[in-house]
Amino acid sequence: MGGKSNLITTRKSKARELRKSPTEAEQVLWKHLRLRQLRGNKFRRQQPIGKYIVDFVCLKRQLIVEVDGGQHSERAAYNSERTAWLEG
Repeated sequence: MGGKSNLITTRKSKARELRKSPTEAEQVLWKHLRLRQLRGNKFRRQQPIGKYIVDFVCLKRQLIVEVDGGQHSERAAYNSERTAWLEG
């Protein structure tokens, strides 16, 4: 017991860690998404969804924005799997 609970806690902790150290691109984009600046839509950053953590999400619109840099090209298979799961 507690295995699923521990995974959720770990994902939340990782999301908090990612929010504390955003990439430069994430910082720039967040300046435009925060405080409902984009047509009044509320975005969250570094949000756990299922077994993944997405960069930005608008839950009301079911819209996910990923800011991919050089590190993402090394993980093409993982990214494809994540995209397929999130689109489902």
